[in-house]
Amino acid sequence: MKDLLAKAEILTEALPYIKRTWGNKVVIKYGGAAMTDPKLREQVASDIVLMKLVGINPVIVHGGGPEITSYMERLGMKVEFYNGLRVTSDEAMELVRMVLVGKVNPELVSAINDHGRYAVGVSGDDGNLVTATQRDERLGRVGDVTAIDTTIIDKLIEDDFIPVVATVAAGDDGGSFNVNADSVASELAVALDADKVIFLTDVDGLYADVDNPASLISALTPDQAEEMIVADLLGGGMVPKVAACVAALRGGVRRAHILNGTVPHALLLEVYTDEGVGTMIADAIEEN
Repeated sequence: MKDLLAKAEILTEALPYIKRTWGNKVVIKYGGAAMTDPKLREQVASDIVLMKLVGINPVIVHGGGPEITSYMERLGMKVEFYNGLRVTSDEAMELVRMVLVGKVNPELVSAINDHGRYAVGVSGDDGNLVTATQRDERLGRVGDVTAIDTTIIDKLIEDDFIPVVATVAAGDDGGSFNVNADSVASELAVALDADKVIFLTDVDGLYADVDNPASLISALTPDQAEEMIVADLLGGGMVPKVAACVAALRGGVRRAHILNGTVPHALLLEVYTDEGVGTMIADAIEEN
């Protein structure tokens, strides 16, 4: 009986959050171990479906860096980075597209659709959803986002589907570009007027001291987040995510969250419980 009462209390606690979030758009940047571990992928997929069934309109954005590197190594292609970004030749761009659009995207769509007819996979260059221009000739086919056209996403949401977006962008030169998934998630959240953007990663959130696990920061403002970037208080891999969070908030998104995708049901804990998990960045951090 105690177990049953505990379950009832959880549902009761979730009720006001379900009412508050009904109809909201939430962009979820899917990455880290939650992408490569089949068990975690299934768990995240089921959480996304549950969110959809209780009224949220989730939009999933993903990259696939580790998978791309793995395939390049298998094919004997040179894996090279410049200023932390993958050098992407024309040949490598073909492989990037193959992995993101032909493998990672269908796997995630399939995991979600194990629960029913919910997900539709799209690429950023479908319908010019994401348009980009070359960042630096030394990086090859690496682009910066110049425009977001949400027409195809709006239509999928209207038809009650969950869009799953692979981060390949339509190039202003007629080709395709490899674009940063964090940036795409941020800019897509702004373009969709999303209530929040969530970044799934492999750490619990932001730390006041990266060497002290007890120093997890549960909430901070965009100004405070920018101060941490300037003061070099973040691990290198966290900088683009925090910058993407701040950009989304500056663009009108209400909240940004960094969560550990390896924590069971991290999405549900963040969205539907009083305590939440991870780090929230928002202008009004006193709000629940």
